[in-house]
Amino acid sequence: MTDTTPSPPVSDWATDYDIFDPEYINNPFPIWDELREKCPIAHTDRWGGSWLPTRYEDVTEMARNILDFPSGNGISVVPPPAGVGDPDGPPPLLANGVPPISADPPLHTWTRRLVLPTMSPARVAEYEIYTRDLCRTLVDGFIARGEVDAAAEYAQQIPVRVIAHILGVPESMSSTFTEWVRDVLEFANDPERRMRGITGILQYLTGALDERIANPTDDFISELLQSEHDGQPIERSVVMGMCALLLIAGIDTTWSSIGSSMWHLATHPDDRRRLLAADKDLWSTAIEELLRAYAPVTMARRLSHDVEFNGCPMKAGDRILMNFPAANRDPEQFPDPDKVILDRENNRHVAFGAGIHRCAGSNLARMELRVAIEEFITRIPDFELKDPALVTWAGGQVRGPRNVPVVF
Repeated sequence: MTDTTPSPPVSDWATDYDIFDPEYINNPFPIWDELREKCPIAHTDRWGGSWLPTRYEDVTEMARNILDFPSGNGISVVPPPAGVGDPDGPPPLLANGVPPISADPPLHTWTRRLVLPTMSPARVAEYEIYTRDLCRTLVDGFIARGEVDAAAEYAQQIPVRVIAHILGVPESMSSTFTEWVRDVLEFANDPERRMRGITGILQYLTGALDERIANPTDDFISELLQSEHDGQPIERSVVMGMCALLLIAGIDTTWSSIGSSMWHLATHPDDRRRLLAADKDLWSTAIEELLRAYAPVTMARRLSHDVEFNGCPMKAGDRILMNFPAANRDPEQFPDPDKVILDRENNRHVAFGAGIHRCAGSNLARMELRVAIEEFITRIPDFELKDPALVTWAGGQVRGPRNVPVVF
């Protein structure tokens, strides 16, 4: 039976936080500020128990310490729904998780090496042609209306189609993939819906792998199936996991960054005008600043043994939420962290994580964000929110706007 009962309200963010609480989803920034001063590593018993660091120094130290804070025990911020394989492990078809992000060396090392060519600058430059054509087609479809939901009708339409293009799956599946990814990431209180997303992704990939084995093509799935490790074909469950990762990690994360940036530009006309008149150098720093300010992803680690970190007695089985968005708003690391400064020069943000698990698809995400903004503001230089009350946000493991209605 599905449990969709809302969680009780938070009584104390330091000891009872809930990253699925509407207050946290809609505006987490003051919560992080309070915690940095009061309790920089918060704890909660919700969702099986976890710890939430909020300082840049703590988050990056944990992210780089894979011995005490491994990824191989699971990267979800909540336990998997009942019936998904072992209660504390991945489903059978993902016996190796979703490497490389959910793996530790040696599995992490060689699976990451397999992904990198697909995400290289040269390959991303090829994907940019498709992405730019896609963005122009999307704008063509709504520019005459004088209004659009810049999140639902634009930002959320881009990464899912780019990933489908890379995987070699029909663009007609885009809406289905979108729903599956949302099922997995956004509905902690609905285990049946989470199971639906997991099952949908796995069943589709099972069929796609069978098809590529029978009829190889030049897409990412075929490349993995034709690759080897130590002279042997890659295990099927590893290929499944790597393809599932591309879907889960490459869709919601990037559209959240694009959507947040569109919201920012709709509410900050001076920044929009600067970009319209900007040279390449400003665009480069602006993209990094938007990534810093609106980093969407909170990754998780799960302890295999007891660890004491800065006085916090963490126990085996506890989850550590790698709060990269809060780290990016730490005033000790970033002066005026709540201001978006398009020409910010010293910007060692961790929107893509830190350490060996830093996002392998960062080149692709940067390109999609830049092209999406370029194509929209070039064609529609003046736009604003239709009504701030109509803007909605989703959150949890990935935070970003779901609706940003704008008029122009």
